[in-house]
Amino acid sequence: MSDQSSSHSPIDILVVDDTPENIRLLSTMLSQAGFYVRKALSGQMALTAVQAQVPNLILLDIMMPDMDGYQVCQQLKTDPLTQAVPVIFLSALNDAFDKVQAFQVGGTDYITKPFQIEEVLARIHHHLALQSAYQEIRQLNTNLEARVQERTQQLESAHAQLLKLVLSDGLTKLPNRAALIEQLDMLLHRASLNPAYRFAVLLLDCDRFKIINDSLGHEAGDQLLIHIAHRLQTLLHPGDMVSRLGGDEFALVLLNLSPEDDGTQFADLVMQAFLAPFTLRDQQIFVNVSVGIVIGDSTYEQPEHILRDTDTAMYYAKAAGKAQYRVFEPAMHDSALRFLQIETDLRRAIQAQEFLLHYQPIVCLSTGQISGLEALIRWQHPKLGMISPNEFIPIAEETGLIQPIGLLVLRQACHQLCDWQKQALVSPDFSMSVNLSACQFAHPNLTEQVYQILQETQLPPHCLKLEITESAIMGNPRSAADVLHNFRRRQIQLSMDDFGTGYSSLSYLHSFPMDNLKIDRSFIQGSTDLGVGNGLVPIIVAIAKTMNMSVIAEGIETQEQLAQLRSLNCDYGQGYLFAKPLEPSQVIDLIASDPRW
Repeated sequence: MSDQSSSHSPIDILVVDDTPENIRLLSTMLSQAGFYVRKALSGQMALTAVQAQVPNLILLDIMMPDMDGYQVCQQLKTDPLTQAVPVIFLSALNDAFDKVQAFQVGGTDYITKPFQIEEVLARIHHHLALQSAYQEIRQLNTNLEARVQERTQQLESAHAQLLKLVLSDGLTKLPNRAALIEQLDMLLHRASLNPAYRFAVLLLDCDRFKIINDSLGHEAGDQLLIHIAHRLQTLLHPGDMVSRLGGDEFALVLLNLSPEDDGTQFADLVMQAFLAPFTLRDQQIFVNVSVGIVIGDSTYEQPEHILRDTDTAMYYAKAAGKAQYRVFEPAMHDSALRFLQIETDLRRAIQAQEFLLHYQPIVCLSTGQISGLEALIRWQHPKLGMISPNEFIPIAEETGLIQPIGLLVLRQACHQLCDWQKQALVSPDFSMSVNLSACQFAHPNLTEQVYQILQETQLPPHCLKLEITESAIMGNPRSAADVLHNFRRRQIQLSMDDFGTGYSSLSYLHSFPMDNLKIDRSFIQGSTDLGVGNGLVPIIVAIAKTMNMSVIAEGIETQEQLAQLRSLNCDYGQGYLFAKPLEPSQVIDLIASDPRW
């Protein structure tokens, strides 16, 4: 039994020979071997038979009339349907040239007549096996190509999904920071090709999000962010983009700005959109946003610089009172760089002890004599010279550096007064006033720190006056009252600084054990009449007297102001009329001259 008997249909072999005896012999022997045999007596008959049904193999004689075997083979090999069919030449021609030509026209094998049927069968089986192997390889290649194509599609789909995850915010499904960077990079490239092209980037920060998160929980906070994302999407024009950068920050990209558009009109729309409440758990929540705006154009080279500037502008919007927007200006960046430089230099200055204390006299208005001093910090920067406290104190407060700086001031001021007392340069009751920042006042170890410095310097507690602002006290009134009572029990004097510019709540004031009220300089300077019925100064003096507090007026610059404050029974005063803040040696010279005002 031949290998072909295992197939679903017998192997189809076409025998082409112009000699009937040869065809009859081959047909009989091949049929007995299990093959299906078709016969053709000429080349043209062979081509017709092939068109009717493509055989598995062809036995082809060379020497035939009208069309020889070479011509038949050439035509078969030019037809895509038959070019893969094995062709075995059977010929009496035994010249090497004939064999070479047979292979040149596409023949698979060459058998010389007279032939042995065993050889023919062996050659047929060999080439059928090769053909089967070729077909299997072609099928495997086809399957492999299909598999590769399927796998490629799967990888492309997975890549698209991964890219979506990488460029998408998991909570709001908005584009994230990475997607925003890609968008800005594309827009900057467009702007580099067209210098007239402009776009806007708005950075939004929710002003009250932390309060909502802390009060209602993070799940409610997440739902609020989703609602915010949806509301912002409703404001956009086609092609514009909103993305979530993280936390409660969102960025909006507005395309194709007109030359006169600076993004502020859209910022107004955003502000109006946030006037309506958000509903969370059947509860209405109001949220404000601060917005920084940057106009993107060919002057920018990197997306990160745009985001840096939007953040700077947004910071200015928050500093202006929140629920506002600001358009970025180069001066803002210069200010931010100086802020960073001063912060860095402040940390070094604390270690290098670059801070100095100047002292401004506080005068008893009833006697006209100096009764105490207020310690005021100065910073002698090694490169920038003297830096105003108005510039570096807010930076120190924002960065937390005010804590070590405040302790430095307190320690140095107490040391200085104690030294003067030991030298009998001032009286034993001479006082030193030192400001406590809100950050210092909120520190849990404040009382221990103050007591330790008093013990270290050996300064009598009653000579120290701690000046505290209303805003510092009102941050946590109950805790503040405890701290103040602890100081009072140690005989440390307490002054409420800048009274009248903050909360000025009489109900709270009654709860705090204050010794002095300091009238802010803004109520004194520029005033020509401080008498009864004119302004708040008489009212503040009356309040202090009612509560058995002394009154200290800041900012006295003229004799007229001094006279009017004396007529109001104001207890103490300080200002440039008496002296500007002085260096320690100048203070001693002034005290030694025993001035009277």
